[in-house]
Amino acid sequence: MTATSVPGSIRRLSGNSDVMLAVAVVFIVGMLIIPLPDVLLDLLIIINIATALTILMVAMYTTQPLQFSVFPSILLVATLFRLGLNISATRLILLHGEAGRVIEAFGSFVVGGNYVVGAVIFLILIIVQFVVITKGSERVAEVAARFTLDAMPGKQMAIDADLNAGLIDQDEARRRRREIEREADFYGAMDGASKFVKGDAIAAILIAIVNIVAGVIIGITQLGIPPLQALQRFSLLTIGDGLVSQIPALLISTATGIIVTRAASDANLGADVGAQLFSNPKALTIVASLLGALALVPGLPMISLGTIAVGLGGFAFLLNRNQRQQRALVAAQEAAALAAPPAPESPVALLAVDPMEVEIGYGLIGLVDAGERGNLLDRITAIRRQTALELGFIVPTIRIRDNLQLGPNTYVMKLRGVEIARGELLANHYLAMNSGLASEEIEGIEAREPAFGLPALWITSGQRERAEVLGYTVVDPASVLATHLTEVIRAHAADIFGRQDLQTLLTALKADYPAVVEDLIPGVLSMSEVHRVLQNLLRERVSIRDLVTILETLAARGRQTRDTRLANGVRPPSALPRHLPAAP
Repeated sequence: MTATSVPGSIRRLSGNSDVMLAVAVVFIVGMLIIPLPDVLLDLLIIINIATALTILMVAMYTTQPLQFSVFPSILLVATLFRLGLNISATRLILLHGEAGRVIEAFGSFVVGGNYVVGAVIFLILIIVQFVVITKGSERVAEVAARFTLDAMPGKQMAIDADLNAGLIDQDEARRRRREIEREADFYGAMDGASKFVKGDAIAAILIAIVNIVAGVIIGITQLGIPPLQALQRFSLLTIGDGLVSQIPALLISTATGIIVTRAASDANLGADVGAQLFSNPKALTIVASLLGALALVPGLPMISLGTIAVGLGGFAFLLNRNQRQQRALVAAQEAAALAAPPAPESPVALLAVDPMEVEIGYGLIGLVDAGERGNLLDRITAIRRQTALELGFIVPTIRIRDNLQLGPNTYVMKLRGVEIARGELLANHYLAMNSGLASEEIEGIEAREPAFGLPALWITSGQRERAEVLGYTVVDPASVLATHLTEVIRAHAADIFGRQDLQTLLTALKADYPAVVEDLIPGVLSMSEVHRVLQNLLRERVSIRDLVTILETLAARGRQTRDTRLANGVRPPSALPRHLPAAP
Protein backbone atom coordinates (compact mmCIF):
# COMPACT_ATOMS: atom_id res chain seq x y z
CA MET A 1 0.00 0.00 0.00
CA THR A 2 1.41 3.40 -0.97
CA ALA A 3 1.53 6.42 1.30
CA THR A 4 -0.99 8.29 -0.80
CA SER A 5 -3.57 5.50 -0.45
CA VAL A 6 -3.61 5.71 3.37
CA PRO A 7 -5.54 9.02 3.59
CA GLY A 8 -8.00 7.68 1.03
CA SER A 9 -8.56 4.57 3.14
CA ILE A 10 -9.11 6.71 6.21
CA ARG A 11 -11.64 8.85 4.34
CA ARG A 12 -13.50 5.74 3.18
CA LEU A 13 -13.59 4.39 6.72
CA SER A 14 -14.84 7.73 8.12
CA GLY A 15 -17.47 7.87 5.38
CA ASN A 16 -18.78 4.45 6.44
CA SER A 17 -18.64 5.18 10.16
CA ASP A 18 -22.40 4.72 10.50
CA VAL A 19 -22.18 1.18 9.07
CA MET A 20 -19.23 0.37 11.30
CA LEU A 21 -21.08 1.61 14.38
CA ALA A 22 -24.16 -0.43 13.51
CA VAL A 23 -22.02 -3.57 13.05
CA ALA A 24 -20.27 -2.88 16.37
CA VAL A 25 -23.58 -2.57 18.24
CA VAL A 26 -24.86 -5.81 16.68
CA PHE A 27 -21.60 -7.53 17.64
CA ILE A 28 -21.93 -6.27 21.24
CA VAL A 29 -25.44 -7.71 21.43
CA GLY A 30 -24.11 -10.98 20.02
CA MET A 31 -21.51 -11.09 22.80
CA LEU A 32 -24.36 -11.46 25.28
CA ILE A 33 -25.44 -14.71 23.60
CA ILE A 34 -22.56 -16.31 21.69
CA PRO A 35 -19.55 -17.69 23.63
CA LEU A 36 -16.22 -16.05 22.77
CA PRO A 37 -12.80 -17.73 22.72
CA ASP A 38 -10.32 -16.51 25.30
CA VAL A 39 -8.01 -15.02 22.62
CA LEU A 40 -10.80 -12.83 21.21
CA LEU A 41 -11.86 -11.89 24.75
CA ASP A 42 -8.31 -10.68 25.50
CA LEU A 43 -8.36 -8.54 22.36
CA LEU A 44 -11.75 -7.01 23.23
CA ILE A 45 -10.65 -6.24 26.81
CA ILE A 46 -7.61 -4.36 25.49
CA ILE A 47 -9.87 -2.49 23.03
CA ASN A 48 -12.16 -1.58 25.94
CA ILE A 49 -9.25 -0.11 27.95
CA ALA A 50 -7.95 1.80 24.89
CA THR A 51 -11.44 3.18 24.17
CA ALA A 52 -11.83 4.40 27.75
CA LEU A 53 -8.45 6.14 27.62
CA THR A 54 -9.38 7.77 24.29
CA ILE A 55 -12.67 9.07 25.69
CA LEU A 56 -10.86 10.50 28.73
CA MET A 57 -8.24 12.26 26.57
CA VAL A 58 -10.88 13.73 24.25
CA ALA A 59 -12.82 15.02 27.27
CA MET A 60 -9.67 16.68 28.65
CA TYR A 61 -8.95 18.44 25.34
CA THR A 62 -12.53 19.63 24.86
CA THR A 63 -12.93 23.38 25.36
CA GLN A 64 -16.75 23.43 25.37
CA PRO A 65 -19.18 20.64 26.34
CA LEU A 66 -21.05 20.85 23.02
CA GLN A 67 -17.87 19.92 21.15
CA PHE A 68 -18.37 16.42 22.56
CA SER A 69 -22.17 16.34 22.22
CA VAL A 70 -22.13 12.67 21.18
CA PHE A 71 -20.72 11.69 24.59
CA PRO A 72 -24.05 10.47 26.11
CA SER A 73 -24.56 8.03 23.24
CA ILE A 74 -20.93 6.86 23.44
CA LEU A 75 -21.42 6.35 27.17
CA LEU A 76 -24.38 4.05 26.52
CA VAL A 77 -22.51 1.98 23.89
CA ALA A 78 -19.38 1.76 26.08
CA THR A 79 -21.45 0.59 29.06
CA LEU A 80 -23.18 -2.06 26.94
CA PHE A 81 -19.79 -3.21 25.58
CA ARG A 82 -18.38 -3.50 29.10
CA LEU A 83 -21.36 -5.53 30.27
CA GLY A 84 -20.98 -7.79 27.25
CA LEU A 85 -17.36 -8.42 28.22
CA ASN A 86 -18.44 -9.19 31.79
CA ILE A 87 -20.99 -11.74 30.60
CA SER A 88 -18.51 -13.35 28.17
CA ALA A 89 -15.86 -13.56 30.89
CA THR A 90 -18.41 -15.01 33.33
CA ARG A 91 -19.31 -17.70 30.81
CA LEU A 92 -15.66 -18.73 30.40
CA ILE A 93 -14.98 -18.63 34.14
CA LEU A 94 -17.92 -20.84 35.03
CA LEU A 95 -17.54 -23.26 32.08
CA HIS A 96 -13.77 -23.76 31.95
CA GLY A 97 -12.37 -22.17 35.09
CA GLU A 98 -10.35 -19.69 33.02
CA ALA A 99 -10.99 -16.40 31.18
CA GLY A 100 -7.97 -15.50 29.09
CA ARG A 101 -4.51 -14.16 29.83
CA VAL A 102 -5.50 -10.54 30.53
CA ILE A 103 -7.98 -11.39 33.28
CA GLU A 104 -5.61 -13.98 34.75
CA ALA A 105 -2.76 -11.45 34.76
CA PHE A 106 -4.91 -8.87 36.56
CA GLY A 107 -6.00 -11.48 39.08
CA SER A 108 -2.52 -12.89 39.72
CA PHE A 109 0.10 -10.23 39.04
CA VAL A 110 -1.77 -6.97 39.83
CA VAL A 111 -3.01 -8.13 43.27
CA GLY A 112 -0.13 -10.54 43.89
CA GLY A 113 -2.29 -13.66 43.73
CA ASN A 114 -4.02 -12.73 47.01
CA TYR A 115 -7.75 -12.84 46.50
CA VAL A 116 -8.39 -10.99 49.79
CA VAL A 117 -6.25 -8.04 48.68
CA GLY A 118 -7.87 -8.22 45.24
CA ALA A 119 -11.34 -8.13 46.72
CA VAL A 120 -10.41 -5.06 48.81
CA ILE A 121 -8.97 -3.23 45.79
CA PHE A 122 -12.02 -4.14 43.72
CA LEU A 123 -14.38 -2.83 46.40
CA ILE A 124 -12.36 0.38 46.74
CA LEU A 125 -12.60 0.97 42.98
CA ILE A 126 -16.36 0.43 43.14
CA ILE A 127 -16.71 2.85 46.06
CA VAL A 128 -14.59 5.53 44.36
CA GLN A 129 -16.53 5.23 41.13
CA PHE A 130 -20.02 4.88 42.59
CA VAL A 131 -19.92 7.13 45.67
CA VAL A 132 -17.44 9.82 44.64
CA ILE A 133 -17.22 10.35 40.88
CA THR A 134 -20.55 8.97 39.61
CA LYS A 135 -22.61 10.53 42.39
CA GLY A 136 -21.01 13.94 41.90
CA SER A 137 -21.28 13.82 38.11
CA GLU A 138 -24.93 12.79 38.36
CA ARG A 139 -25.71 15.74 40.65
CA VAL A 140 -23.81 18.26 38.49
CA ALA A 141 -25.55 17.03 35.34
CA GLU A 142 -28.96 17.26 37.02
CA VAL A 143 -28.39 20.83 38.25
CA ALA A 144 -26.88 21.92 34.92
CA ALA A 145 -29.87 20.51 33.03
CA ARG A 146 -32.36 22.31 35.28
CA PHE A 147 -30.50 25.64 35.17
CA THR A 148 -30.08 25.42 31.39
CA LEU A 149 -33.81 24.85 30.89
CA ASP A 150 -34.72 27.66 33.31
CA ALA A 151 -32.37 30.10 31.57
CA MET A 152 -33.69 29.42 28.07
CA PRO A 153 -36.45 32.11 28.07
CA GLY A 154 -34.02 34.80 29.18
CA LYS A 155 -31.44 33.79 26.57
CA GLN A 156 -34.12 33.76 23.87
CA MET A 157 -35.20 37.29 24.88
CA ALA A 158 -31.60 38.49 24.74
CA ILE A 159 -31.27 37.08 21.22
CA ASP A 160 -34.52 38.78 20.18
CA ALA A 161 -33.27 42.06 21.67
CA ASP A 162 -30.01 41.86 19.69
CA LEU A 163 -31.96 40.99 16.54
CA ASN A 164 -34.39 43.91 16.95
CA ALA A 165 -31.49 46.28 17.63
CA GLY A 166 -29.81 45.20 14.39
CA LEU A 167 -26.75 43.80 16.15
CA ILE A 168 -27.22 40.37 14.54
CA ASP A 169 -29.02 39.10 11.46
CA GLN A 170 -31.59 36.33 11.11
CA ASP A 171 -28.97 33.66 10.37
CA GLU A 172 -26.96 34.52 13.48
CA ALA A 173 -30.11 34.59 15.62
CA ARG A 174 -31.14 31.20 14.23
CA ARG A 175 -27.68 29.80 14.98
CA ARG A 176 -27.76 31.08 18.56
CA ARG A 177 -31.22 29.65 19.18
CA ARG A 178 -30.09 26.30 17.81
CA GLU A 179 -27.03 26.37 20.08
CA ILE A 180 -29.25 27.01 23.11
CA GLU A 181 -31.48 24.10 22.14
CA ARG A 182 -28.47 21.82 21.66
CA GLU A 183 -27.11 22.86 25.05
CA ALA A 184 -30.40 22.03 26.77
CA ASP A 185 -30.61 18.68 24.94
CA PHE A 186 -27.02 17.84 25.84
CA TYR A 187 -27.35 18.47 29.57
CA GLY A 188 -30.69 16.66 29.62
CA ALA A 189 -29.06 13.66 27.93
CA MET A 190 -26.12 13.82 30.34
CA ASP A 191 -28.53 13.78 33.27
CA GLY A 192 -29.89 10.47 32.02
CA ALA A 193 -26.57 9.07 30.78
CA SER A 194 -24.99 9.39 34.23
CA LYS A 195 -27.46 6.72 35.37
CA PHE A 196 -25.70 4.26 33.01
CA VAL A 197 -22.46 4.57 34.97
CA LYS A 198 -24.31 4.21 38.27
CA GLY A 199 -26.08 1.07 37.07
CA ASP A 200 -22.80 -0.33 35.72
CA ALA A 201 -21.18 -0.07 39.16
CA ILE A 202 -24.09 -1.88 40.78
CA ALA A 203 -24.04 -4.57 38.08
CA ALA A 204 -20.28 -5.11 38.64
CA ILE A 205 -20.86 -5.89 42.31
CA LEU A 206 -23.70 -8.32 41.55
CA ILE A 207 -21.73 -10.05 38.77
CA ALA A 208 -18.73 -10.48 41.09
CA ILE A 209 -20.86 -12.05 43.82
CA VAL A 210 -22.54 -14.39 41.34
CA ASN A 211 -19.20 -15.41 39.82
CA ILE A 212 -17.63 -16.24 43.18
CA VAL A 213 -20.62 -18.12 44.60
CA ALA A 214 -21.46 -19.99 41.40
CA GLY A 215 -17.77 -20.66 40.66
CA VAL A 216 -17.15 -22.23 44.05
CA ILE A 217 -20.25 -24.39 43.70
CA ILE A 218 -19.30 -25.51 40.17
CA GLY A 219 -15.69 -26.11 41.17
CA ILE A 220 -16.66 -28.33 44.10
CA THR A 221 -19.58 -30.22 42.56
CA GLN A 222 -18.60 -30.52 38.89
CA LEU A 223 -14.83 -30.08 38.66
CA GLY A 224 -14.00 -31.87 41.93
CA ILE A 225 -11.72 -29.06 43.20
CA PRO A 226 -11.21 -28.72 46.99
CA PRO A 227 -13.30 -25.89 48.50
CA LEU A 228 -10.36 -23.66 49.47
CA GLN A 229 -8.68 -24.08 46.07
CA ALA A 230 -11.99 -23.45 44.28
CA LEU A 231 -12.55 -20.30 46.35
CA GLN A 232 -9.06 -19.01 45.58
CA ARG A 233 -9.15 -19.80 41.85
CA PHE A 234 -12.62 -18.46 41.07
CA SER A 235 -12.14 -15.44 43.36
CA LEU A 236 -8.93 -14.44 41.55
CA LEU A 237 -10.55 -14.84 38.15
CA THR A 238 -13.63 -12.88 39.27
CA ILE A 239 -11.49 -10.12 40.76
CA GLY A 240 -9.38 -9.99 37.58
CA ASP A 241 -12.56 -9.67 35.52
CA GLY A 242 -13.82 -6.96 37.85
CA LEU A 243 -10.56 -5.01 37.64
CA VAL A 244 -10.33 -5.07 33.83
CA SER A 245 -13.96 -3.90 33.73
CA GLN A 246 -13.90 -1.28 36.48
CA ILE A 247 -10.66 0.44 35.48
CA PRO A 248 -12.14 1.49 32.08
CA ALA A 249 -15.42 2.28 33.85
CA LEU A 250 -13.52 4.55 36.26
CA LEU A 251 -11.82 6.32 33.33
CA ILE A 252 -15.17 6.92 31.59
CA SER A 253 -16.72 8.10 34.88
CA THR A 254 -13.87 10.59 35.20
CA ALA A 255 -14.50 11.75 31.61
CA THR A 256 -18.18 12.20 32.50
CA GLY A 257 -17.26 14.38 35.46
CA ILE A 258 -14.88 16.47 33.33
CA ILE A 259 -17.52 17.02 30.63
CA VAL A 260 -20.35 18.10 32.96
CA THR A 261 -18.10 20.33 35.09
CA ARG A 262 -16.32 21.91 32.13
CA ALA A 263 -17.05 25.61 31.70
CA ALA A 264 -16.78 27.26 28.29
CA SER A 265 -13.18 28.25 27.57
CA ASP A 266 -10.83 28.98 24.68
CA ALA A 267 -8.28 26.42 25.92
CA ASN A 268 -8.29 22.78 26.95
CA LEU A 269 -8.34 21.54 30.54
CA GLY A 270 -4.57 21.18 30.85
CA ALA A 271 -3.92 24.71 29.61
CA ASP A 272 -6.55 26.18 31.96
CA VAL A 273 -5.17 24.26 34.96
CA GLY A 274 -1.63 25.38 34.17
CA ALA A 275 -2.68 28.99 33.64
CA GLN A 276 -4.90 29.24 36.71
CA LEU A 277 -3.38 26.87 39.28
CA PHE A 278 0.31 27.58 38.66
CA SER A 279 0.18 31.25 37.71
CA ASN A 280 0.70 32.78 41.19
CA PRO A 281 4.32 32.52 42.39
CA LYS A 282 3.40 33.81 45.87
CA ALA A 283 1.05 30.90 46.49
CA LEU A 284 3.68 28.40 45.31
CA THR A 285 6.31 30.05 47.54
CA ILE A 286 4.06 29.72 50.60
CA VAL A 287 3.41 26.04 49.85
CA ALA A 288 7.14 25.40 49.37
CA SER A 289 7.89 27.12 52.70
CA LEU A 290 5.31 25.01 54.55
CA LEU A 291 6.68 21.77 53.06
CA GLY A 292 10.21 22.85 53.97
CA ALA A 293 9.09 23.44 57.57
CA LEU A 294 7.44 20.01 57.68
CA ALA A 295 10.68 18.43 56.43
CA LEU A 296 12.35 19.59 59.66
CA VAL A 297 9.80 17.84 61.88
CA PRO A 298 11.31 14.65 63.37
CA GLY A 299 9.73 11.45 62.05
CA LEU A 300 8.54 12.86 58.73
CA PRO A 301 10.31 11.90 55.48
CA MET A 302 12.82 14.73 55.16
CA ILE A 303 14.11 13.77 51.71
CA SER A 304 10.67 13.55 50.08
CA LEU A 305 9.34 16.74 51.65
CA GLY A 306 12.60 18.61 51.00
CA THR A 307 12.72 17.54 47.34
CA ILE A 308 9.17 18.71 46.67
CA ALA A 309 9.74 21.95 48.61
CA VAL A 310 12.89 22.75 46.60
CA GLY A 311 11.13 21.90 43.33
CA LEU A 312 8.13 24.15 44.08
CA GLY A 313 10.40 26.93 45.32
CA GLY A 314 12.51 26.79 42.15
CA PHE A 315 9.42 26.77 39.95
CA ALA A 316 7.99 29.77 41.85
CA PHE A 317 11.29 31.65 41.43
CA LEU A 318 11.41 31.02 37.68
CA LEU A 319 7.75 31.96 37.29
CA ASN A 320 8.23 35.20 39.25
CA ARG A 321 11.29 36.11 37.17
CA ASN A 322 9.43 35.42 33.93
CA GLN A 323 6.51 37.62 35.00
CA ARG A 324 8.90 40.46 35.96
CA GLN A 325 10.58 40.23 32.55
CA GLN A 326 7.23 40.37 30.79
CA ARG A 327 6.16 43.43 32.81
CA ALA A 328 9.48 45.13 32.07
CA LEU A 329 9.09 44.38 28.35
CA VAL A 330 5.58 45.84 28.27
CA ALA A 331 6.73 48.93 30.18
CA ALA A 332 9.64 49.40 27.78
CA GLN A 333 7.35 49.13 24.76
CA GLU A 334 4.93 51.68 26.26
CA ALA A 335 7.80 54.05 27.07
CA ALA A 336 9.18 53.70 23.53
CA ALA A 337 5.77 54.45 22.09
CA LEU A 338 5.45 57.58 24.24
CA ALA A 339 9.00 58.72 23.48
CA ALA A 340 8.67 58.29 19.72
CA PRO A 341 8.25 61.63 17.93
CA PRO A 342 4.76 62.14 16.59
CA ALA A 343 4.32 62.03 12.86
CA PRO A 344 3.84 65.42 11.24
CA GLU A 345 0.17 66.15 10.89
CA SER A 346 -1.25 68.17 8.06
CA PRO A 347 -3.06 71.34 9.21
CA VAL A 348 -5.85 70.55 6.77
CA ALA A 349 -6.62 67.35 8.67
CA LEU A 350 -7.27 69.41 11.81
CA LEU A 351 -10.15 71.16 10.07
CA ALA A 352 -12.02 67.95 9.20
CA VAL A 353 -15.16 67.19 11.23
CA ASP A 354 -16.45 63.64 11.40
CA PRO A 355 -20.15 63.24 10.53
CA MET A 356 -20.67 61.03 13.58
CA GLU A 357 -18.34 60.03 16.39
CA VAL A 358 -18.56 58.31 19.75
CA GLU A 359 -16.19 59.40 22.50
CA ILE A 360 -15.60 56.97 25.36
CA GLY A 361 -13.89 57.21 28.74
CA TYR A 362 -10.79 55.18 29.50
CA GLY A 363 -12.83 52.65 31.48
CA LEU A 364 -14.73 51.64 28.31
CA ILE A 365 -11.73 51.12 26.01
CA GLY A 366 -12.10 47.36 26.51
CA LEU A 367 -15.35 47.46 24.53
CA VAL A 368 -13.34 48.41 21.43
CA ASP A 369 -10.09 46.55 22.07
CA ALA A 370 -10.12 43.24 20.16
CA GLY A 371 -7.41 41.94 22.50
CA GLU A 372 -9.94 42.10 25.34
CA ARG A 373 -12.67 40.52 23.17
CA GLY A 374 -14.28 43.87 22.53
CA ASN A 375 -16.73 43.68 19.62
CA LEU A 376 -18.15 47.20 19.54
CA LEU A 377 -16.65 47.93 16.10
CA ASP A 378 -18.32 44.83 14.64
CA ARG A 379 -21.61 45.86 16.23
CA ILE A 380 -21.37 49.36 14.73
CA THR A 381 -20.81 47.80 11.31
CA ALA A 382 -23.96 45.73 11.81
CA ILE A 383 -25.85 48.88 12.93
CA ARG A 384 -24.87 50.75 9.75
CA ARG A 385 -26.04 47.79 7.67
CA GLN A 386 -29.36 47.53 9.52
CA THR A 387 -30.08 51.28 9.46
CA ALA A 388 -29.29 51.36 5.74
CA LEU A 389 -32.12 48.87 5.21
CA GLU A 390 -34.48 50.84 7.47
CA LEU A 391 -33.63 54.44 6.59
CA GLY A 392 -32.77 54.04 2.92
CA PHE A 393 -29.30 55.64 2.98
CA ILE A 394 -25.89 54.60 4.24
CA VAL A 395 -24.94 56.16 7.55
CA PRO A 396 -21.46 57.72 7.33
CA THR A 397 -18.53 56.06 9.05
CA ILE A 398 -18.84 56.35 12.83
CA ARG A 399 -15.49 57.09 14.45
CA ILE A 400 -14.67 55.84 17.96
CA ARG A 401 -12.35 58.01 20.07
CA ASP A 402 -11.09 57.82 23.64
CA ASN A 403 -11.45 61.04 25.62
CA LEU A 404 -9.55 61.33 28.90
CA GLN A 405 -11.62 64.38 29.84
CA LEU A 406 -14.73 62.21 30.16
CA GLY A 407 -15.53 60.13 33.19
CA PRO A 408 -14.12 56.59 33.02
CA ASN A 409 -17.59 55.08 32.43
CA THR A 410 -19.07 57.87 30.28
CA TYR A 411 -19.60 57.94 26.54
CA VAL A 412 -20.73 60.84 24.33
CA MET A 413 -22.25 60.74 20.83
CA LYS A 414 -21.56 63.70 18.57
CA LEU A 415 -22.99 64.80 15.25
CA ARG A 416 -20.53 66.97 13.31
CA GLY A 417 -18.76 67.85 16.55
CA VAL A 418 -21.94 68.69 18.52
CA GLU A 419 -22.98 66.46 21.40
CA ILE A 420 -26.40 64.88 20.83
CA ALA A 421 -26.47 62.12 23.46
CA ARG A 422 -24.49 60.65 26.33
CA GLY A 423 -24.70 57.78 28.79
CA GLU A 424 -22.80 55.75 31.34
CA LEU A 425 -21.80 52.09 31.32
CA LEU A 426 -20.15 49.84 33.88
CA ALA A 427 -17.53 47.65 32.28
CA ASN A 428 -17.48 43.99 33.39
CA HIS A 429 -21.14 44.34 34.43
CA TYR A 430 -24.45 43.53 32.78
CA LEU A 431 -27.59 45.66 32.54
CA ALA A 432 -30.64 43.76 33.80
CA MET A 433 -34.08 45.12 32.85
CA ASN A 434 -37.38 43.88 34.23
CA SER A 435 -39.73 43.46 31.29
CA GLY A 436 -42.61 42.61 33.62
CA LEU A 437 -41.85 38.89 33.75
CA ALA A 438 -39.35 38.88 36.64
CA SER A 439 -40.45 36.70 39.53
CA GLU A 440 -38.38 38.45 42.22
CA GLU A 441 -35.97 41.34 42.68
CA ILE A 442 -32.21 41.08 42.53
CA GLU A 443 -29.48 43.26 43.99
CA GLY A 444 -27.63 45.66 41.75
CA ILE A 445 -26.68 49.27 41.03
CA GLU A 446 -29.73 51.28 39.99
CA ALA A 447 -29.48 52.88 36.57
CA ARG A 448 -31.49 53.97 33.53
CA GLU A 449 -31.30 52.27 30.17
CA PRO A 450 -29.88 55.14 28.05
CA ALA A 451 -31.79 54.46 24.81
CA PHE A 452 -35.34 54.44 26.20
CA GLY A 453 -34.87 55.60 29.80
CA LEU A 454 -36.18 52.37 31.31
CA PRO A 455 -35.30 51.54 34.94
CA ALA A 456 -32.56 48.91 35.14
CA LEU A 457 -29.86 47.46 37.37
CA TRP A 458 -26.16 46.92 36.79
CA ILE A 459 -25.28 43.41 37.98
CA THR A 460 -22.07 41.39 38.07
CA SER A 461 -21.28 38.51 35.73
CA GLY A 462 -21.92 36.07 38.57
CA GLN A 463 -25.53 37.28 38.85
CA ARG A 464 -26.23 37.06 35.12
CA GLU A 465 -27.47 33.47 34.97
CA ARG A 466 -29.72 33.91 38.01
CA ALA A 467 -31.19 37.13 36.58
CA GLU A 468 -32.00 35.36 33.29
CA VAL A 469 -33.64 32.52 35.19
CA LEU A 470 -35.77 35.03 37.13
CA GLY A 471 -37.02 36.58 33.87
CA TYR A 472 -34.83 39.69 33.52
CA THR A 473 -33.57 40.81 30.12
CA VAL A 474 -29.78 40.91 30.56
CA VAL A 475 -27.52 42.69 28.05
CA ASP A 476 -23.82 43.46 28.08
CA PRO A 477 -22.42 47.04 28.00
CA ALA A 478 -21.56 46.88 24.28
CA SER A 479 -25.18 45.95 23.47
CA VAL A 480 -26.46 48.85 25.61
CA LEU A 481 -24.26 51.34 23.75
CA ALA A 482 -25.16 49.81 20.37
CA THR A 483 -28.90 50.04 21.10
CA HIS A 484 -28.52 53.68 22.21
CA LEU A 485 -26.54 54.50 19.05
CA THR A 486 -29.23 52.88 16.87
CA GLU A 487 -31.96 55.01 18.42
CA VAL A 488 -29.84 58.17 18.14
CA ILE A 489 -29.28 57.50 14.42
CA ARG A 490 -33.02 57.03 13.89
CA ALA A 491 -33.88 60.21 15.82
CA HIS A 492 -31.30 62.36 13.99
CA ALA A 493 -31.50 60.72 10.57
CA ALA A 494 -32.55 63.99 8.92
CA ASP A 495 -29.48 65.80 10.24
CA ILE A 496 -27.15 62.92 9.38
CA PHE A 497 -28.38 62.71 5.77
CA GLY A 498 -26.19 65.16 3.87
CA ARG A 499 -26.03 66.49 0.33
CA GLN A 500 -23.17 64.13 -0.53
CA ASP A 501 -25.26 61.19 0.69
CA LEU A 502 -28.04 62.25 -1.70
CA GLN A 503 -25.54 62.50 -4.56
CA THR A 504 -24.34 58.95 -3.82
CA LEU A 505 -27.93 57.66 -3.91
CA LEU A 506 -28.72 59.48 -7.15
CA THR A 507 -25.54 58.23 -8.84
CA ALA A 508 -26.40 54.63 -7.98
CA LEU A 509 -30.05 55.14 -9.00
CA LYS A 510 -29.17 56.78 -12.29
CA ALA A 511 -27.43 53.60 -13.47
CA ASP A 512 -30.76 51.70 -13.48
CA TYR A 513 -33.35 54.51 -13.69
CA PRO A 514 -31.75 57.39 -15.64
CA ALA A 515 -35.09 58.80 -16.82
CA VAL A 516 -36.38 59.20 -13.25
CA VAL A 517 -33.38 61.28 -12.16
CA GLU A 518 -33.03 63.34 -15.35
CA ASP A 519 -36.76 64.15 -15.44
CA LEU A 520 -36.65 65.61 -11.91
CA ILE A 521 -33.21 67.24 -11.51
CA PRO A 522 -32.65 69.97 -12.43
CA GLY A 523 -35.68 70.54 -14.67
CA VAL A 524 -38.36 70.37 -11.94
CA LEU A 525 -36.52 70.66 -8.61
CA SER A 526 -32.98 71.50 -7.67
CA MET A 527 -30.69 69.20 -5.71
CA SER A 528 -31.14 71.25 -2.54
CA GLU A 529 -34.95 71.09 -2.78
CA VAL A 530 -34.95 67.30 -3.22
CA HIS A 531 -32.55 67.08 -0.28
CA ARG A 532 -34.88 69.08 1.98
CA VAL A 533 -37.87 66.91 0.99
CA LEU A 534 -35.98 63.74 1.88
CA GLN A 535 -34.83 65.31 5.15
CA ASN A 536 -38.47 66.07 6.03
CA LEU A 537 -39.41 62.46 5.36
CA LEU A 538 -36.62 61.20 7.60
CA ARG A 539 -37.61 63.70 10.29
CA GLU A 540 -41.09 62.14 10.26
CA ARG A 541 -39.45 58.68 10.56
CA VAL A 542 -40.39 57.64 7.02
CA SER A 543 -37.88 55.47 5.16
CA ILE A 544 -36.55 56.84 1.84
CA ARG A 545 -35.46 53.42 0.64
CA ASP A 546 -38.12 53.43 -2.11
CA LEU A 547 -36.36 56.38 -3.74
CA VAL A 548 -37.71 55.63 -7.22
CA THR A 549 -41.33 56.09 -6.10
CA ILE A 550 -40.44 59.24 -4.16
CA LEU A 551 -38.64 60.85 -7.10
CA GLU A 552 -41.42 59.95 -9.53
CA THR A 553 -43.99 61.52 -7.21
CA LEU A 554 -41.80 64.60 -6.80
CA ALA A 555 -41.53 64.96 -10.57
CA ALA A 556 -45.33 64.82 -10.89
CA ARG A 557 -46.13 67.18 -7.99
CA GLY A 558 -43.09 69.44 -8.29
CA ARG A 559 -44.67 71.22 -11.22
CA GLN A 560 -47.65 72.16 -8.98
CA THR A 561 -45.81 73.29 -5.82
CA ARG A 562 -42.24 73.79 -4.72
CA ASP A 563 -43.03 73.79 -1.00
CA THR A 564 -40.53 71.26 0.38
CA ARG A 565 -42.27 71.23 3.77
CA LEU A 566 -45.20 69.22 2.35
CA ALA A 567 -43.57 65.82 2.73
CA ASN A 568 -46.95 64.05 2.57
CA GLY A 569 -47.26 65.09 -1.02
CA VAL A 570 -44.54 62.66 -2.08
CA ARG A 571 -46.22 59.61 -0.54
CA PRO A 572 -48.15 57.95 -3.37
CA PRO A 573 -51.00 55.75 -2.11
CA SER A 574 -49.75 52.78 -4.13
CA ALA A 575 -46.23 52.82 -2.71
CA LEU A 576 -46.11 54.35 0.76
CA PRO A 577 -42.63 54.11 2.30
CA ARG A 578 -42.41 52.02 5.43
CA HIS A 579 -42.56 53.92 8.74
CA LEU A 580 -39.73 53.44 11.16
CA PRO A 581 -40.48 52.50 14.78
CA ALA A 582 -40.77 55.50 17.02
CA ALA A 583 -38.78 55.72 20.25
CA PRO A 584 -40.94 55.71 23.39
